[in-house]
Amino acid sequence: MKLDLDITPLADWLPRYKKPILIAGPCSAESEDQMLETARQIAEYYPDSIFRAGIWKPRTRPNTFEGIGDIGLSWMQEVKKQTGLLTATEVANAEHVDKCLKAGIDILWVGARTTVNPFSVQEIADALRGTDIPVFVKNPINPDAQLWAGALERVNNAGIKKLAAIHRGFHHFDNGPFRNSPKWELAIELKTACPQLPIICDPSHISGTPELIPYIAQKAMDLEMDGLMIETHRDPSVAMSDAKQQVKPFRLHEIIEDLNIRSSTIENPEFRNKLEELRSIIRKLDNDLLELLSKRMAISSQIGEYKRENNVTILQVAHWKKLFEESLNTGKVLGLPEGFVKGLYELIHDESIRRQTEVMNLNNKNV
Repeated sequence: MKLDLDITPLADWLPRYKKPILIAGPCSAESEDQMLETARQIAEYYPDSIFRAGIWKPRTRPNTFEGIGDIGLSWMQEVKKQTGLLTATEVANAEHVDKCLKAGIDILWVGARTTVNPFSVQEIADALRGTDIPVFVKNPINPDAQLWAGALERVNNAGIKKLAAIHRGFHHFDNGPFRNSPKWELAIELKTACPQLPIICDPSHISGTPELIPYIAQKAMDLEMDGLMIETHRDPSVAMSDAKQQVKPFRLHEIIEDLNIRSSTIENPEFRNKLEELRSIIRKLDNDLLELLSKRMAISSQIGEYKRENNVTILQVAHWKKLFEESLNTGKVLGLPEGFVKGLYELIHDESIRRQTEVMNLNNKNV
């Protein structure tokens, strides 16, 4: 994937920047008292953090709490006045953008439900044209890196250079223990395509439960993400939205203080030489793996030809089941996680089926 964005370095527009950037606050603005008390507690621990709260909340079903609405903007103003925290909220259309700009909100973010719709993103981008307000773009609900990149491009093309992405996980048929599947590889793909793009991780939406937030937060830091957005409420038990995944301010403090922030570079020559030596071994092994996979697929094509000549179906369920179980057992003996072996062999099998299907189709074309 290619992603060419014109971005202002984070340190130039966020002078308080200290890794990790911390964005914290309730899922939804519910009352002025709730906002101010939560913000004061957060500011006590992290005076350089950014206070977040949803003013308008997109919901799947009507007649549920869809945000407090415009009055919440005045509460955000009071939060900034009393605590000095920068403020951030979600926008889903041009009207939201206009109201936030007039209210002096410091940072806007485009939510996952909006990112999936290029028309909505373009409407927001057009409303932002001529401003220099920082904008964060959450990943779309579905695992589509191109859609995520496209939303960032639309906002950037409108002249917004203070830009960042938010990784909040994806809806997937297999989310494992998480509310949203992390699918870290998509965030890595985005960062690889545009190394200068800051990426903030949202452990709250990935986890869906406070118990998993520390694990996700540490994983994000180990993957060199720039910050964290953690939903924080003075009393999550009475929260009007996402009550199960919010934490109290003191728990937020515990999570952040327990993080191990590692360096992405090191000047020690001995370390760098040893690291390069090990990476050279990996590169050779990777090449060997690719050569072996190429040979394996060539044999799969030969098998396809043999099946074609003998009018046999491509898929042989009993054989595949036996091969799959043997591979899982071998992987276990070799110390490889079952999930890794399973995913690898499913990819290999899919490619083998594709090649054999191609062989079958060639036969049909020649008839």
